[in-house]
Amino acid sequence: MSTLENRPNTALLIVDVQDGVVGGAHERDAVVANVGSLVEKARQQQVPVVWVQHSDANLARGSDEWQIVPELTPATAEAHVDKSYADSFDDTNLETVLSGLGVGRLVVAGAQTDECIRSTLHGALVRGYDATLVSDAHTTEDLTEWGPRRQTRSLLTRTCTGATTGLRAGWPGR
Repeated sequence: MSTLENRPNTALLIVDVQDGVVGGAHERDAVVANVGSLVEKARQQQVPVVWVQHSDANLARGSDEWQIVPELTPATAEAHVDKSYADSFDDTNLETVLSGLGVGRLVVAGAQTDECIRSTLHGALVRGYDATLVSDAHTTEDLTEWGPRRQTRSLLTRTCTGATTGLRAGWPGR
């Protein structure tokens, strides 16, 4: 449960579902479809959707790779957060956006599981948010070439086991 006072609301946080981030991701199409389902459900239930977009030396703001994947379209009224570090809270306006929405609980989806998702979940938890990772709506690049300890499916499973309460893309918004 959130330790943030006067923050009864939930928001859906979509992290880095950008062409240059998920282009070669594990089960990319299924994960993007699941993220799309989450966005639709959140909108239907009037749960705020917050879009986070990463940029750095390898992912230039405004480039084709920086764009949100074409299957997903942020609504004009939905919040957008630009970031340059793995943790979506680090040196961004995310906390201000969430505070303004009265949000104390986050439902998180997106990419990359092993970097930005994990860092953002940690950032949320240490700030007092109740954070849930949707088990079938996050992904990372294929890591199998790095050997058994870095295999993608194992990494995704370990992250889910440590960070979820079993939500899947059909989450019953609260």
